Amino acid sequence: MTAAHRNDGIDPAARTRARRRAVQALYAWELGGNAMHKVIEDFRSEQDMQIADLEYFEDLLRGVEAHCKELDAGLTPFLDRDIERVDPIERAVLRLAAYELRHRLDVPYRVVLNEAVEVTKRFGADQGHTYVNGVLDKLARQWRAAESPARP
Repeated sequence: MTAAHRNDGIDPAARTRARRRAVQALYAWELGGNAMHKVIEDFRSEQDMQIADLEYFEDLLRGVEAHCKELDAGLTPFLDRDIERVDPIERAVLRLAAYELRHRLDVPYRVVLNEAVEVTKRFGADQGHTYVNGVLDKLARQWRAAESPARP
């Protein structure tokens, strides 16, 4: 069975595209100051959204919006600066991945971390992916202790 042909009906490639669009939407939400429903509406009207998992995309965005303070509080102990001083793309990725770690227990933590690193490589600053990986690895050990191997 390949990843594209899972028994649970989940299309991993469509989820990856949903995460990529969600990071872009979170960036637009934060920098543009529009209401999340407007950001979702704008992104849903894009032609290439047809190949993304729209339900997952919306869940990610609504989840980050609803739990933003909780997510930021969870991330803060592992950051080397205030959350507002983190690069906006990296901040969007961290919040999205934190949401998945905390509220999408159906997604293995390794998938969350890998997807976050890949989307940061694609959209973030040079070496931003190493920062994101380090923060999320520590967060996963705390929030997904049962899944994440204990390391110093």
